[in-house]
Amino acid sequence: MKILVLNCGSSSVKYKLLDMETHEELGVGGVEKIGMKGSFLKHIRHDGQKVILKGEVLEHQIAIEYILGVLTSKKHGAIDSLEEINAVGHRVVHGGEKFNSSVLITDEVVQKIVECIDIAPLHNPPNLAGIYAINELLPSVPQVAVFDTAFHQTMPDYAYMYGIPYSLYTKYGIRRYGFHGTSHRYVSKRACDFLGLDYSHTKMITAHIGNGASVCAIKNGKSMDTSMGFTPVEGLMMGTRSGDIDLGVVTFLMEKETIGSAAVSTLFNKHSGVLGVSGISSDMRDIENAIAEGNERAKLALDMYEYRIKKYIGSYTAALGGVDVLVFTGGVGENQTGTRQKVCESLAFMGVKIDNELNAKSRGKEVLLSTPDSTVKVVVIPTDEEFMIASDTMEILKMQE
Repeated sequence: MKILVLNCGSSSVKYKLLDMETHEELGVGGVEKIGMKGSFLKHIRHDGQKVILKGEVLEHQIAIEYILGVLTSKKHGAIDSLEEINAVGHRVVHGGEKFNSSVLITDEVVQKIVECIDIAPLHNPPNLAGIYAINELLPSVPQVAVFDTAFHQTMPDYAYMYGIPYSLYTKYGIRRYGFHGTSHRYVSKRACDFLGLDYSHTKMITAHIGNGASVCAIKNGKSMDTSMGFTPVEGLMMGTRSGDIDLGVVTFLMEKETIGSAAVSTLFNKHSGVLGVSGISSDMRDIENAIAEGNERAKLALDMYEYRIKKYIGSYTAALGGVDVLVFTGGVGENQTGTRQKVCESLAFMGVKIDNELNAKSRGKEVLLSTPDSTVKVVVIPTDEEFMIASDTMEILKMQE
């Protein structure tokens, strides 16, 4: 079964074509700068060769037309015909309280995704654009929606509710939803398979840390708490997002800087976090280079970044009543050996011990970092959200047979 996975952003479409029988990636890439000057499609063939095609891409449907064209081209493609695509799986960021699992896309499902636009105005519209495009281009191909928020729908009410008037929850759905759910679900399951543990009887903390970052507390296969909230701004300090901040700071700045809601949202989403504190970059490689050159603000940014991770892991250990497995994933979690070491050293009071030599040379691969006498197993599991989306899509299609 060949499944095309689409992840449509506001100005981009990322894709991956997977053969689920062989687990082979037939083609992967993305279209960038949709609706802007300098649009291009970057495609990586199944043999690893990279191709960049430049051209005007005004909207998501045109982007997806280009993607389908490349996948079926004689020179760069992986399939002879679009008829070989058995299904399309879409990453949909926000399902609100309407979806607690992946679903076959119908008109009713589309309408419910539309109803979630109010709480995800930046993400759900481009996700829907991808669904509409496939309806036009591949009308007979089934589509499945896989929601970032669905995995966290198992959180208890005392974990997801905010301390605001309850009427605002019932009126607007204001609560903590959490994100990165597909990644947390994948790496937690994969970690148990890797370690030979029973997923339904394991307490885990998964740290998806990168430019966007979140930590999740998982008990017996269910999300019990997660650091992101109503939006992806809450929680850890991230590449350009502030993470947790006193609401009083927001209102203070709106008054002092005479800015409105749009400007303050941009401030805390795109100009804060590691970039805002360091004044250099949101990329941890740049931060490490600056620290090596003696830049104190870069060091402060990294210290803050790592402190938040440690703090959330500690609090979630308390929430779970102990932890069996700690998982690192995401761009930083998989590759930033220094951050992993510092976080784990700060958790020594919990009995966490890792092999520092092994950690120093382990990047981007599955590995058990903890020593035999560690009370918590510490692993690195590279995330694969596309495979999770494709797996859900395949399972839902089989249920329809």
